[in-house]
Amino acid sequence: YFGRGAARCRGASGVLTEGYDPQAGRCIPVGGELVTSTGKESRFVQDGTLIPEEFIEAGDQLVFKFPTWQWEAGEASRRASYLPAEKQFLITRNVPCKDRVRALDYVLDHKTRTEDEWLVPESLDGADGRAAGGELRDVDDLAGDPAAGSAAAEAETVGPIIVAQDDFLDAPAAGSGGDALPDFSDLDAQLADEDPAARAAGSRAGGGASSSSGTDGNAAGGYLVADAPDERVVRTRTYDLSITYDKYYQTPRLWLFGYDEHGKPLKPELVFEDVLSEYVEKTVTVDPHPLTGTPTVSIHPCKHSLVMKKVVQDWIEQGIAPRHDLAIFVFLKFISGIVPTINYDFTMDIEF
Repeated sequence: YFGRGAARCRGASGVLTEGYDPQAGRCIPVGGELVTSTGKESRFVQDGTLIPEEFIEAGDQLVFKFPTWQWEAGEASRRASYLPAEKQFLITRNVPCKDRVRALDYVLDHKTRTEDEWLVPESLDGADGRAAGGELRDVDDLAGDPAAGSAAAEAETVGPIIVAQDDFLDAPAAGSGGDALPDFSDLDAQLADEDPAARAAGSRAGGGASSSSGTDGNAAGGYLVADAPDERVVRTRTYDLSITYDKYYQTPRLWLFGYDEHGKPLKPELVFEDVLSEYVEKTVTVDPHPLTGTPTVSIHPCKHSLVMKKVVQDWIEQGIAPRHDLAIFVFLKFISGIVPTINYDFTMDIEF
């Protein structure tokens, strides 16, 4: 790396500050900022890389299609001179992440099966209404099911409050010996007995002076006020995802900053729980964010251009003209395979 071509990697003082990669034709940073130029000639079709202008156009397309993504300027001292000051990186905030990757691995290993090259859910026999052979059972067959029979017997024991009758207009009146029409006054009394607020009001009414001296306005009105959390609100981890331009690899680079269920920042080892294990500490590392300086989990871009080049070749084989402004959409689609439980929106069909 320090052989032929290294002269171009020397600083103004003549000190070798960068290593030269003869295969890539670029300088490799040994320390400090990379000193090679970004270039102006597009190599998107040949190499799958982006020059800064193409990165900006791809980012504008992403922001246009998905307004949850926005451009950010970052810290002034950290801005790259080859990008517009107001378009240093892309960010989307509060992306939900409900499940850990290990939960997904368990489902794939234990609750799925392969059928005609498709991955389908595996269900227990009879648990979802299927027979042992995998066919749905007929409704009539459920009548002979012991479980269904016991449920029906229990329902008959309890009995409904109101029984529907085919000819309720000609039905015998109450006390005439037949099935009587329901007594709605009894129904109201029965419902009142089951109302805790009504019971509480009644007990206070019979409690004498002690109940009348209470200072709780709600209690005096016969209401119970309960402070309970909303059980339907599901608290999940969330992530701020940002995309920067990597000058050396000339590709987008994704950064993950996570928060727990209470909004507190996640430590890197906890963020790794949401990354496929085969990538942890290999292509997924912790580095200072280039525009904030905050240590952030990042997916290393060393293979990004290879994947993009393969996509471009597929487009050409299909007779589709490659478009660099769609590069970030493709980027987010294949990145989702590394962080499958972080639910950012990458589902848009790519339009040519």
